[in-house]
Amino acid sequence: MRGNRWMKQGLGTVALGALALTAGGCANIRDHRGYLIDPALTGSVQPGIDNRVSVERSLGQPTFKSEFGQQTWYYLSIDTKQRPFKRPQTGSQTVLKVNFDAKGNVASVERGGMEKVARLDPDSHKTPTLGRTRSFFEDLFGNIGSVGAIPGGGGPGGGSGAPGGSGPNGS
Repeated sequence: MRGNRWMKQGLGTVALGALALTAGGCANIRDHRGYLIDPALTGSVQPGIDNRVSVERSLGQPTFKSEFGQQTWYYLSIDTKQRPFKRPQTGSQTVLKVNFDAKGNVASVERGGMEKVARLDPDSHKTPTLGRTRSFFEDLFGNIGSVGAIPGGGGPGGGSGAPGGSGPNGS
């Protein structure tokens, strides 16, 4: 009788330990992506004083640069968190935008955060399109009679009735 009780307590302890190990694997995952923002360094960039070389020496290479128009460098920092079996969610975001003039001097420095984030839901299972809504049977049987029809109303030499065909090379 006494051995049975110890066995039940031992099994309970083992089950509790297994549950703790399993639940430990369900912890949130925190991740950092992009530039590591140092407030002292980013605050030292001053319009009219710094240029591309001094900005690159103090902040390093930007996350990305503008391709067209006014030369702009972007330093992007994103902190994400992910719950088990879920997609990552943006926790915080910092964007440092450094604009340069034509001579390469800093024209302006802008800082932004989560207000620049746009939420999109691409998994809605429907894509809105222009035009009319067709039923299943219209989709299935809609092309009957139009396959093999001669474009332009028929006639000899192709669709337009012109000799030599209607293609760019006369085919």
